[in-house]
Amino acid sequence: MTRNADPDLWTRARRHLVRYGGTFAPVIIERAEGSFVIDADGRKILDFTSGQMSAILGHGHPEIAAVVADHARTLDHLFSGMLSRPVVDLATELAGIAPGGLERTLLLTTGAEANEAALRMAKLATGGWEVVGFAQSWHGMTAGAAAATYSAGRKGYGPAQVGSFAIPAPNAYRPAFERDGAADWQGELDYAFALVDRQSTGNLAAFLAEPILSSGGILDLPPGYLAALKRKCVERGMLLILDEAQTGIGRTGLMFACERDGVVPDILTLSKTLGAGLPLAAVMTTAAIEDLCHARGFLFYTTHVSDPLPAAVGLKVLEIVARDGLVARAATAGARLAARLRALQQRFACIGDVRGRGLLQGVEIVADRATKVPAPDLGDAVTRRCLELGLSMNIVQLPDMGGVFRIAPPLTASDAELDLGLDILERALESSV
Repeated sequence: MTRNADPDLWTRARRHLVRYGGTFAPVIIERAEGSFVIDADGRKILDFTSGQMSAILGHGHPEIAAVVADHARTLDHLFSGMLSRPVVDLATELAGIAPGGLERTLLLTTGAEANEAALRMAKLATGGWEVVGFAQSWHGMTAGAAAATYSAGRKGYGPAQVGSFAIPAPNAYRPAFERDGAADWQGELDYAFALVDRQSTGNLAAFLAEPILSSGGILDLPPGYLAALKRKCVERGMLLILDEAQTGIGRTGLMFACERDGVVPDILTLSKTLGAGLPLAAVMTTAAIEDLCHARGFLFYTTHVSDPLPAAVGLKVLEIVARDGLVARAATAGARLAARLRALQQRFACIGDVRGRGLLQGVEIVADRATKVPAPDLGDAVTRRCLELGLSMNIVQLPDMGGVFRIAPPLTASDAELDLGLDILERALESSV
């Protein structure tokens, strides 16, 4: 019998764990190494999501492990009113690579926490309290971040924060607005903000956006969209907050996804990739906004604000990404990944769309390419078969589109590992359709 079926562990898991969404994969992970996780049978499973879309250096990177071990012994956690060199050094490094004048940083733990702080900062700076987001967004499960999250988790918890508005994200594969047979994202954006203006009480504070909506189905904002969105914000005295939890630190083939569009947000949040899988997040803003917020009494104490151990990890992550040329590697490997996925699309009619940038790619599964009818059962079947064959894949099932595989291998994944994953996906498709 497979050791993954350990009846004692699964019985205790059912008895003692809170179920927080979905179901657990039917494997017990004992360790992880590089691009693979290893289950209780010693079987290597290729991790095509970098853990929780985070481990851009793979699992168990020796240099990260050494930093953690050193700081666990010497300098791990401090009172929030104390400073350490890793915190100041990381803030300095981030200021050196961030777009525009984003030179002030607050170091936190999770993406939700970073977005929470960013929203509080925007409300304090503008004097407003209304927040706009995308209807396919995911920004976290804490109060303010959850109020701006629309892709899941809104039912059953009572009212969201007052002043929460949503607009549709542009979807070139399933456009809601068209002009002359092509997706018309500008018309959609204009109409959406006309509705926001009708509903607003005149207290708009911020727009919170992902450059590529991941849980929303890997929806890549088209070129020009971010600039247009920034203009909408400026016209209304709002701040633009960009959540680059999954797109930051090189994953799209640029250090930050917003660089493609030449758009500098008022506030930038980082998490997942900054810690390469360990809990580290950052809020970055301009000196002018930080000075204003400080003058108005900005407060955001948390237990692990400015902790030295995760800051030291972040420093090492930035060092490795720069030293090993991993931003360029993400662009090159991403082109290889996209080419293979499009080849699979030509072979399998159930692949309706391939989209994304760099090493963040989406594959939408449909029952019929002509009608684009969703095929949730097929998507789930392919996911299960991939795991059986040694590939960990994640599919998001959304009501207004087919299931979308989110493919985000580590930036350190080799060409052979990418090819292995795609070969397994091909086999899974062959046996499922």
